[in-house]
Amino acid sequence: MRIRDRLGRLRRAYAPHEHRPLGGYLAAMGTYAAVAAGLGAAAKATHRPVPERPATSDVVLLSIATHKLSRLLSKDAVTSPLRAPFTSYDKPIGSGEVMEQVRDEGSAARHAIGELLSCPFCLAVWVATGLTGGLVLAPRLTRLVATALTAVAVSDFLQMGYAVAQRAADGPGHGGGKP
Repeated sequence: MRIRDRLGRLRRAYAPHEHRPLGGYLAAMGTYAAVAAGLGAAAKATHRPVPERPATSDVVLLSIATHKLSRLLSKDAVTSPLRAPFTSYDKPIGSGEVMEQVRDEGSAARHAIGELLSCPFCLAVWVATGLTGGLVLAPRLTRLVATALTAVAVSDFLQMGYAVAQRAADGPGHGGGKP
Protein backbone atom coordinates (compact mmCIF):
# COMPACT_ATOMS: atom_id res chain seq x y z
CA MET A 1 0.00 0.00 0.00
CA ARG A 2 1.30 3.44 -0.91
CA ILE A 3 2.21 5.96 1.79
CA ARG A 4 -0.41 8.42 0.50
CA ASP A 5 -3.12 5.75 0.82
CA ARG A 6 -1.99 4.87 4.34
CA LEU A 7 -1.99 8.52 5.32
CA GLY A 8 -5.50 8.93 3.90
CA ARG A 9 -6.75 5.94 5.89
CA LEU A 10 -5.06 7.25 9.01
CA ARG A 11 -6.59 10.71 8.53
CA ARG A 12 -10.09 9.27 8.06
CA ALA A 13 -9.68 7.07 11.15
CA TYR A 14 -8.28 9.93 13.19
CA ALA A 15 -10.96 12.52 12.35
CA PRO A 16 -13.79 10.95 10.32
CA HIS A 17 -16.10 13.97 10.65
CA GLU A 18 -13.59 16.79 10.36
CA HIS A 19 -10.92 17.91 7.90
CA ARG A 20 -7.56 17.45 9.62
CA PRO A 21 -4.65 17.88 7.19
CA LEU A 22 -2.27 15.33 8.72
CA GLY A 23 -0.06 15.44 5.61
CA GLY A 24 0.28 19.19 5.98
CA TYR A 25 1.12 18.80 9.65
CA LEU A 26 3.80 16.24 8.76
CA ALA A 27 5.26 18.68 6.23
CA ALA A 28 5.25 21.46 8.85
CA MET A 29 6.96 19.22 11.40
CA GLY A 30 9.53 18.16 8.82
CA THR A 31 10.18 21.78 7.91
CA TYR A 32 10.56 22.71 11.58
CA ALA A 33 13.01 19.85 12.13
CA ALA A 34 15.00 20.96 9.07
CA VAL A 35 15.11 24.56 10.32
CA ALA A 36 16.21 23.47 13.79
CA ALA A 37 18.86 21.16 12.30
CA GLY A 38 19.99 23.99 10.02
CA LEU A 39 20.40 26.31 13.00
CA GLY A 40 22.40 23.64 14.81
CA ALA A 41 24.57 23.03 11.74
CA ALA A 42 25.14 26.77 11.31
CA ALA A 43 26.20 27.09 14.95
CA LYS A 44 28.62 24.19 14.55
CA ALA A 45 30.00 25.41 11.19
CA THR A 46 30.62 28.92 12.54
CA HIS A 47 32.08 27.55 15.81
CA ARG A 48 29.65 29.65 17.82
CA PRO A 49 29.56 28.64 21.47
CA VAL A 50 26.24 27.22 22.59
CA PRO A 51 25.62 28.16 26.21
CA GLU A 52 25.34 25.28 28.64
CA ARG A 53 22.62 27.19 30.42
CA PRO A 54 21.10 30.37 28.95
CA ALA A 55 21.15 33.42 31.18
CA THR A 56 17.89 34.08 32.99
CA SER A 57 17.82 37.57 31.49
CA ASP A 58 17.99 36.09 27.97
CA VAL A 59 15.18 33.65 28.74
CA VAL A 60 12.97 36.47 30.02
CA LEU A 61 13.87 38.76 27.11
CA LEU A 62 13.24 36.06 24.49
CA SER A 63 10.02 34.94 26.19
CA ILE A 64 8.46 38.39 26.01
CA ALA A 65 9.83 38.98 22.50
CA THR A 66 8.44 35.59 21.39
CA HIS A 67 5.02 36.52 22.75
CA LYS A 68 5.02 39.84 20.92
CA LEU A 69 6.39 38.61 17.59
CA SER A 70 4.01 35.63 17.60
CA ARG A 71 1.00 37.89 18.14
CA LEU A 72 2.28 40.44 15.67
CA LEU A 73 2.69 37.82 12.93
CA SER A 74 -0.50 35.88 13.69
CA LYS A 75 -3.04 38.52 14.70
CA ASP A 76 -1.90 42.05 13.73
CA ALA A 77 -4.00 43.73 11.03
CA VAL A 78 -0.90 45.12 9.33
CA THR A 79 0.62 41.65 8.85
CA SER A 80 -2.59 40.21 7.37
CA PRO A 81 -1.12 40.22 3.81
CA LEU A 82 1.33 37.55 5.00
CA ARG A 83 -1.56 35.35 6.16
CA ALA A 84 -4.03 36.17 3.36
CA PRO A 85 -3.03 33.29 1.03
CA PHE A 86 -3.81 30.84 3.86
CA THR A 87 -6.62 32.52 5.82
CA SER A 88 -9.69 34.66 5.28
CA TYR A 89 -10.66 37.71 7.32
CA ASP A 90 -13.41 37.16 9.89
CA LYS A 91 -13.62 40.22 12.18
CA PRO A 92 -11.62 42.71 14.23
CA ILE A 93 -10.86 41.62 17.79
CA GLY A 94 -9.54 44.88 19.23
CA SER A 95 -6.15 46.49 19.82
CA GLY A 96 -5.30 46.35 16.11
CA GLU A 97 -5.79 42.59 15.91
CA VAL A 98 -8.02 40.54 13.62
CA MET A 99 -9.62 37.12 13.74
CA GLU A 100 -9.15 35.01 10.63
CA GLN A 101 -10.36 31.61 9.50
CA VAL A 102 -8.13 29.01 7.89
CA ARG A 103 -8.90 28.42 4.23
CA ASP A 104 -10.05 24.84 3.76
CA GLU A 105 -9.75 24.78 -0.03
CA GLY A 106 -6.44 23.81 -1.54
CA SER A 107 -3.77 21.49 -0.24
CA ALA A 108 -3.26 20.02 3.20
CA ALA A 109 -0.02 22.01 3.41
CA ARG A 110 -1.91 25.26 2.76
CA HIS A 111 -4.37 24.42 5.51
CA ALA A 112 -1.60 23.55 7.98
CA ILE A 113 0.28 26.76 7.17
CA GLY A 114 -2.95 28.71 7.70
CA GLU A 115 -3.38 27.16 11.12
CA LEU A 116 0.23 27.88 12.01
CA LEU A 117 0.14 31.50 10.83
CA SER A 118 -3.16 32.35 12.54
CA CYS A 119 -2.34 30.76 15.91
CA PRO A 120 0.02 32.72 18.17
CA PHE A 121 0.53 29.68 20.38
CA CYS A 122 1.52 27.51 17.40
CA LEU A 123 3.72 30.19 15.89
CA ALA A 124 5.51 30.82 19.21
CA VAL A 125 7.46 27.55 18.87
CA TRP A 126 8.88 28.69 15.53
CA VAL A 127 9.57 32.22 16.74
CA ALA A 128 11.27 31.02 19.92
CA THR A 129 13.42 28.64 17.89
CA GLY A 130 14.43 31.42 15.53
CA LEU A 131 15.23 33.83 18.35
CA THR A 132 17.15 31.16 20.26
CA GLY A 133 19.14 30.31 17.14
CA GLY A 134 19.74 34.01 16.66
CA LEU A 135 21.02 34.26 20.21
CA VAL A 136 23.72 31.72 19.31
CA LEU A 137 24.51 32.94 15.78
CA ALA A 138 24.11 36.72 16.19
CA PRO A 139 23.64 37.46 19.91
CA ARG A 140 24.01 41.25 19.81
CA LEU A 141 21.54 41.73 16.96
CA THR A 142 19.10 39.19 18.43
CA ARG A 143 19.16 40.88 21.83
CA LEU A 144 18.59 44.26 20.15
CA VAL A 145 15.60 43.00 18.16
CA ALA A 146 14.25 41.12 21.19
CA THR A 147 14.62 44.28 23.29
CA ALA A 148 12.54 46.27 20.80
CA LEU A 149 9.85 43.57 20.70
CA THR A 150 9.84 43.38 24.50
CA ALA A 151 9.47 47.16 24.76
CA VAL A 152 6.48 47.00 22.38
CA ALA A 153 4.90 44.17 24.39
CA VAL A 154 5.28 46.09 27.65
CA SER A 155 3.91 49.20 25.94
CA ASP A 156 0.90 47.21 24.73
CA PHE A 157 0.09 46.11 28.28
CA LEU A 158 0.56 49.66 29.57
CA GLN A 159 -1.76 51.01 26.83
CA MET A 160 -4.41 48.45 27.76
CA GLY A 161 -4.01 49.22 31.47
CA TYR A 162 -4.30 52.93 30.74
CA ALA A 163 -7.50 52.34 28.75
CA VAL A 164 -9.00 50.34 31.64
CA ALA A 165 -8.02 53.04 34.14
CA GLN A 166 -9.45 55.75 31.89
CA ARG A 167 -12.79 53.91 31.58
CA ALA A 168 -12.89 53.47 35.37
CA ALA A 169 -12.22 57.20 35.88
CA ASP A 170 -14.94 58.19 33.41
CA GLY A 171 -17.65 56.59 35.52
CA PRO A 172 -20.45 54.08 35.07
CA GLY A 173 -21.90 55.64 31.92
CA HIS A 174 -18.59 55.08 30.16
CA GLY A 175 -17.84 51.55 31.35
CA GLY A 176 -16.22 52.76 34.57
CA GLY A 177 -16.90 52.04 38.20
CA LYS A 178 -17.76 55.42 39.80
CA PRO A 179 -21.10 55.43 41.63
